[in-house]
This record gives sequence, structure tokens and C-alpha cells, in this order.
Amino acid sequence: MPKDRPKTKILLDGGDPGETKSIKKLLGFLDGQTTNPTYVSKNPEVQERIASGHRFTPDEQKDEYRKIVQQISPLVGDAGVSIEVFADFDTKAEQMLEQGEEMFSWIPNAYIKYPCLHEGLRAAQMSVERGIRVNMTLCFSQEQAAAVLVATKGAREPVYISPFVGRLDDRGDNGMDVVQNIKRMYAESGGHVRVLAASLRRLDHLLYTFALGAELATVPAKLLREWAGKDLVQSGPEFKYEPVVDSKRLRDIPYKELKLTDSWESFDIHHELTDKGIKKFVDDYRNTLQSAA
Repeated sequence: MPKDRPKTKILLDGGDPGETKSIKKLLGFLDGQTTNPTYVSKNPEVQERIASGHRFTPDEQKDEYRKIVQQISPLVGDAGVSIEVFADFDTKAEQMLEQGEEMFSWIPNAYIKYPCLHEGLRAAQMSVERGIRVNMTLCFSQEQAAAVLVATKGAREPVYISPFVGRLDDRGDNGMDVVQNIKRMYAESGGHVRVLAASLRRLDHLLYTFALGAELATVPAKLLREWAGKDLVQSGPEFKYEPVVDSKRLRDIPYKELKLTDSWESFDIHHELTDKGIKKFVDDYRNTLQSAA
């Protein structure tokens, strides 16, 4: 195990327990893992069954998800395993909460992922009142992060928020600005919400995450192998991040002064990339299921 681990907790982004074991062995440690319906659908055992012509019932799919996270759970540290509820645009908070309560019982180190939608925030608010650990996913804006902070005040357990960097980069925006802006906004907030940088695509994303002091980072196996090949290099506040992709400079996302004393419902939390992310997860989930016919 490396003596000088980064202060940022390292999570693997994936859904294959075999990969979890491999990455933990490579790094010498692993603080946690994030999962979602896409990774469950890509799990090697799930893919093998689908290739043989099998399609899952919803109960079978849930059983597979539970089995996967139960295998991952003892392999990781105190950053836990994030388990995502099924949610489309019609799913009510009470339905998300019902799933979340069951999933939270699967393993002792569970975090329940809810989307940064109005109903997802309602579910998070009810969850923290019940002592359920929460990870708010598909975050793309400072306004969404402000709403999460306010909605989960009083949480007895740490709350995670997952700003997605790479997907903002994909459309020409500097995704790391969102991480920086959230950290700045949260500086005087009391610290119950912890920033989990997600959708990291490049080594400089990870190094800048360290430099910004994000509490956690979830990283695909490919990038963690690259980091290991660089001897787990770290960075500090002096790190210079260049927001350039394919020789094009990414657009800045300016910081906004937001009143964190306002109600969470007052913030504009809609973001088109959140909508796209939910649609993608729903499609991947349904692709593993038996046809309604």
C-alpha cells in the first residue's frame, strides 16, 4: 500500500467485481466504488447471459445488481459502494425512496444514488431523515449543487454530490470549472456534502481534482491503470490545469453567487445533460429486460 495516498478518496467507476480486485491489487488500496445501470448491463456475467439469449425480469435484474454490489462491498474502503435507483422522468420520490431503502439494506457501506431532478432531491431529503447515505448523481451545474446542499441539511451521514466533468467537456464546456465552483460555494457550508468528481477522462482531470481538494474522485479502470503507470503521481494547489481538448480551449463556466439560505426548490436545477444521462441509464437497464411482449 502506498505510504502517501492522496487526500482525495479514490473510487473505481464500474460494475465488475473482478475488475475491482484487479485495480485494488494494482493500486494497493481502493476507497470505494460507484455503480449504475449501465455498468450492471456491461457486467461480464450479465453480458454472457444476454449473449446466450436470456433477458432478465425486473426481479432478476435487481438480484444481479444486489449480487454484484455484495461482491464489491468487502473489497473497498469507507467511501462505500454507490448503488443507483431506477428512475425515469415519471418516477416519484416515494418510489425512489422505496428502492433506496431496500438497496441500502444490501450492504453495510451503501450510498444510494438519486438523480439531480426535483423528485430525486425530494427522495434525498426523505432519505437523509432516515439515516440513509446518499450520492446525488448526474450533477452538471452549481445550481444543482446548491439545491443538494440545502435539501440535505441536517444529514447525519456524509452526502456525496457527483459533478460529471467529461460530459461537459464533450460539449465544449470546462467541466472542471463545475468542480471548482462547487468547492468554492461549499467552503463555508459546514461540510456535510462532499464533492465526488465523476466522469473523469484524462489524467489531468484526476490531478486537478487533487489540486482542488475534492473529497472523492470516481475513476474508470483505464485511467487508474494510467495513473498507476505514473507511480500514482499527485498534485497540489500549484498544479496548472489546461482546459483544452483536441487543441480547442473549453468554455469557462463562471462562478455564481447563490443564496444558500433559500429553499432548495428555488434553484434552477434543470440541465439537459442530466436528462440525457437518465435516458441513457434507463435504456441500458431496459436492454437487459425481457420484452413486454
